[in-house]
Amino acid sequence: MSRNAHGALQLSIVVPLFNEAATIHELHKRLTEVLLLIGLPSEIVYVDDGSDDGTADALTTIAQRDPQVRVTSLARNFGQTAALAAGFDNASGDVIVAMDGDLQHAPEEIPRLLAKLNEGYDIVSGWREQRVDNLWTRRLPSRIANWLMAKLSGVSLHDFGTTFKAYRAPVIKRIRLHGDLHRFIPALASWGGARIAEVPIANIPRPQNQSHYGLSRTWRVAADLITVRFLLRYVTRPLHFFGPIGFASVAAGAAAGAWIVGTKLVMGAPVFLEHGPLLLLSAVLIQTGIMLIGLGLLAELVTRIYMDGRHRRIYTVAAPARQPQTWDRPRPVPVPFRPAVRQ
Repeated sequence: MSRNAHGALQLSIVVPLFNEAATIHELHKRLTEVLLLIGLPSEIVYVDDGSDDGTADALTTIAQRDPQVRVTSLARNFGQTAALAAGFDNASGDVIVAMDGDLQHAPEEIPRLLAKLNEGYDIVSGWREQRVDNLWTRRLPSRIANWLMAKLSGVSLHDFGTTFKAYRAPVIKRIRLHGDLHRFIPALASWGGARIAEVPIANIPRPQNQSHYGLSRTWRVAADLITVRFLLRYVTRPLHFFGPIGFASVAAGAAAGAWIVGTKLVMGAPVFLEHGPLLLLSAVLIQTGIMLIGLGLLAELVTRIYMDGRHRRIYTVAAPARQPQTWDRPRPVPVPFRPAVRQ
């Protein structure tokens, strides 16, 4: 685990940024004040996701003045998931807090996340209980998406979409992020047995009154939701997903074919003239079913090669139970966080 020279646990704040030159100085000022109050040895990892508005210059100035700041600049705009992944990879703390850089997340609420994490959880997610976004373009789609995510993933969270979360480093560093999967981190972590909680946070209107995301991302969220569902349920047994669909397709095609043959034998009806479309559908169903079963078998072989070749386990050993600690906000001394230890 990452500790300073005196052995104290370290806290990392990861902030992905894209064209946030207007807010970065105020954000850093407030973050510095909060970290001073918390009293833990800390670092701030800013990730510039290909900004073109002066964010990079502002970060250079901040890093020169503040030795606890680390800046990672991506070659182009890769998206929020990639920026967060870069931040997690470069964070050296035992506890990592991720948040947005547009001041919609209040740095003053970081101690609340840490206090809940200190009760023995591995991930604590912020919950924007009182949303201030537009009802039709943000709040309603978000509510539907969060309900679907909770049902399909089995993780009872009200708000999957917010970046404002606290993680124990061993938990978040095990998760490989790609696509737009950053909003599904709690669901992915639950597969390994992570203990997850949430705390209400304020939903502050963006100072610039504009978002980098719109209603169009709904389709990307839906696609990622299907991906996460597959990863959680069938990643180590893909034939269980493709098999039932394939067998059902073969059975339906065989039943239709048997009915056509029976009609021909009993009634002597001309097959192609009276049942041509049904005969074609029967052949397509049987062929599709065989292909799906074959695809499932190939996926099983690929899974075995992947798991065995990298010596990956399909289980995670539980860490010893953590004893709750007292979080005293005014006290300017390090709080004894205990990191998760996986056996």
